[in-house]
Amino acid sequence: MKKNIIYIGIATILLLGTTSCNDYIDIPSQSKYDSESVFEDANKAEMAVLGCYPQTFNREYFYQLGMGTDECFSTEGETNSKNQIANYVYTSSNSPTGLYNAMYQGIEYANVCIKNLKKMSSSNSSEQKKLNYLLGEALAIRAENYFNLVRYFGDVPFITTPTSDATTFYSSRTSRDTIYDHIIADMQSATQLLSWESENVVSSESERFTKNSAYGILARISLYAAGYSLRWDLNTYDPTTVKMAQRSNQARIKELYEIAADACKAVIDRKENSLMPKYETVFRDILEKKFDNETMLQIGQYSSQVNSYNVGYTNGIFCHTNTIYGKTAPQMIVNPVYYFNFGNGDTRRDVSICNYGYAGTKDKNGERQLNGLPSNTIGKFRVDWKNDAGINASTREIDFPILRYSDILLMYAEALNELNNGANSEAIDALKQVRARAFGGDVTKIGNIPSGHDAFLKAIQDERYLEFGFEGLRRTDLCRWNILYETLTQTKKDLLDLANGEGRFSDYKLQYAAYKAEKPSGFNEPIVAMKYTPIAQSDSIVYAKQGYKVQNMFMGTDGFTNNLHKIDKKEAWMTTSLFRGLVKNQVEILPLNTTSIIDINKGLEGQQHPLY
Repeated sequence: MKKNIIYIGIATILLLGTTSCNDYIDIPSQSKYDSESVFEDANKAEMAVLGCYPQTFNREYFYQLGMGTDECFSTEGETNSKNQIANYVYTSSNSPTGLYNAMYQGIEYANVCIKNLKKMSSSNSSEQKKLNYLLGEALAIRAENYFNLVRYFGDVPFITTPTSDATTFYSSRTSRDTIYDHIIADMQSATQLLSWESENVVSSESERFTKNSAYGILARISLYAAGYSLRWDLNTYDPTTVKMAQRSNQARIKELYEIAADACKAVIDRKENSLMPKYETVFRDILEKKFDNETMLQIGQYSSQVNSYNVGYTNGIFCHTNTIYGKTAPQMIVNPVYYFNFGNGDTRRDVSICNYGYAGTKDKNGERQLNGLPSNTIGKFRVDWKNDAGINASTREIDFPILRYSDILLMYAEALNELNNGANSEAIDALKQVRARAFGGDVTKIGNIPSGHDAFLKAIQDERYLEFGFEGLRRTDLCRWNILYETLTQTKKDLLDLANGEGRFSDYKLQYAAYKAEKPSGFNEPIVAMKYTPIAQSDSIVYAKQGYKVQNMFMGTDGFTNNLHKIDKKEAWMTTSLFRGLVKNQVEILPLNTTSIIDINKGLEGQQHPLY
């Protein structure tokens, strides 16, 4: 694994070298690398392809674009651009550019690789298999990058040749349907070029594309291509044409669901991937750098030279600077309502949501303390489950999961439901597998699974909500189902009901909790959630005398959050700040940043999101 990252560093230099200053001077350099020398054999070509991977990920993927959902929200100030994006306060100047630029840089690298790999061949069958594999990887990487661009920005410039071959450096928006159809074709090609994990032609590690993960991403792209997105007339940019809609070709929509179903079935039938028996193990394996049969694609993070910044820091648990784990400063706080949406006994809740944090002491042997509901943090990337602290506070070297086998099962169930106008036995079984694992294999706890189309789709939507929390999918999933506005409006109402003890929270009595502070034992902590005893406020003194600490569960834990402190009906952020920019048929697609995107690409002049 470490070797791959070294290759990535070298390969990035090689790819950048193809347009170096040496091209503009007459004196040749012995250290010059150009496309001809990079792609002279399979081993060097592999380094070039590995150099594409760092640009398939950017922290905006899980950070500001991962917030603003019914999972979590930002604790940063309202003037902070990340808070604004998380609350749908979009402007043409605060629109994020990190993901946009990273995806296009990765696309440029992939275009160089695709062009040159297509020219390569070998009489050696093993080497030819490797070349085929590398071409499949490059096609899959480019498709994944375009998918991320389209799901957030809609119609974007579409380039499939290296910049060095371009006749112009300016490009306009291309219809997202055209882009989707092209990258679906690329992914279909990739599935034929790549090998199954078990064949191990190049690598069986889930930090690189395999045939298994390519099928999964193909299914994901197809479901998005068939779903809803915010559209407008690309000829007129008339604001009155802006609307949420699917593509108009109903026959193509059906075909896309068939592609998704077939892709998932290929993985299921192969039986190389499976659900881990315990949900907890999936994320412990990721944190401990172990590969398993469930996580099919993850972004490798090994050094300060790749885009690992903030994984486990911004989207992790709270740790004071004076702890053995070093400082973590989560800016993504779990929406308190999310905690209550897991069924009784659902093991995913305490893995996804961490109910504790670490206070610091001078000897760095800080205490583990219970969070109040407004201080619960993301538990999937918690640093105390790691083997070590990582490079530094903000570079924890924690891989980020992109595709898991549970997604294969749920996408399969969703596609079958659409194709059959209701759930058949295969769709129900796929959903049942995911739900059963959530309850430790106890099928008596999974409840009734409906078969009618609308009811089953709602069951899929709910299951994805609980299964993939904080993995960067929820925001755009809600958009492709065309329920973003309705879901977040209901979430805000639920939060107010929780604060007031009304609606479905009228029987929720836990206001105070008594617990014993704990000393951490080190890394690879076995803890999943802190235990506590619900008590009345009047009993606080009695418990305190017995060595307990008392936490008001409606209050944030001191120091664990910035400006989010309590669930209380008087708090303005719940009524005016949360989702304050939410407007149906407007915010489902981000505007392009004027200064950093439109102003440097003349082809985009006059092509801003019509409502910004």
